[in-house]
Amino acid sequence: MLRRRFGNLDSVGAGKASLAQFDRWRENRIRKLRDKRGYENCVPGVQPDLRFLQHNRNEPSVTWIGHSTFLIQMAGLNIVTDPVWARRMAFQKRLAPPGVELSDMPSVDVVLISHAHYDHLHVSSLRRLRGPKKMIVPAGLRRKLLLKGFLQAQELHWWEDTAFHGVKFTFVPAQHWTRRNPWDMNTSHWGGWVIEIDRGPTIYFAGDSGYFRGFSEIGRRFDIDVALLPIGAYDPEWFMSSQHVSPEEALQAFIDLKAKYFVPMHYGSFKLSDDTPEDALQRLETGRSELGIPKEKLLLLHHGETLRFTSVNSDQVKDGSDS
Repeated sequence: MLRRRFGNLDSVGAGKASLAQFDRWRENRIRKLRDKRGYENCVPGVQPDLRFLQHNRNEPSVTWIGHSTFLIQMAGLNIVTDPVWARRMAFQKRLAPPGVELSDMPSVDVVLISHAHYDHLHVSSLRRLRGPKKMIVPAGLRRKLLLKGFLQAQELHWWEDTAFHGVKFTFVPAQHWTRRNPWDMNTSHWGGWVIEIDRGPTIYFAGDSGYFRGFSEIGRRFDIDVALLPIGAYDPEWFMSSQHVSPEEALQAFIDLKAKYFVPMHYGSFKLSDDTPEDALQRLETGRSELGIPKEKLLLLHHGETLRFTSVNSDQVKDGSDS
């Protein structure tokens, strides 16, 4: 039985490289892996406000666990994106511990998966999360989760949406690819999530993506308050650009989205390519200045740090550590 293979807008073949290209990248990477500069203290952790996270049922908030994992609290729901608490990824140890340990997490109501790559879907982490854990996932992924014993999984195609306890979740396009074994290349989809509530903030979680015209379309369809956008795993750009935005492209995506605030992610937890957290942050700041984006629009979180919305009727956010 032939399984459906998913693709990108404009038929972009992300994730496809010739053997010669892969060998070139591997040789360069072995050399760069020996250089540990650019990793120390780039994404410091803070003591999470566990009391607030455990008991909050009213105030929208966003807490960065690390990489693409966030705890988002909206309308009384605890929502986790791309759950990865793994201590290593392949042969690389985690660069920094999770901002909130699994044992300290509140009961999780909803899990959003952007795609099935191992650094975005760690089955052991998913099993250990407490709570009912309703999963909302890309098309094609539900069957894989059912085989792993996760029975509450709903899958969506691009632009489809579902509502749960007053929160609306829309699956939106990204430019990427996915695979978990040699035989399942692109048999499930990939994308981002727009999270909306009445009289409250709208949050866009991009997942993983190269730069593409879809950012502008998402910005036309939604009034986004906070965009959670990746800035890491872009080097070498000749190899990665179709699947991962550079910091400069992430800033352009922020402009395309017409979002009010930009929270960077997908850096500082795992070494997935040749760039370092220091590289990404320096290029992000330089690009922000060159594009004239006000500094206050860029919200750099520490691992474990919480952004708290001052009220459900305001698009202003404050640093949870100051509250």
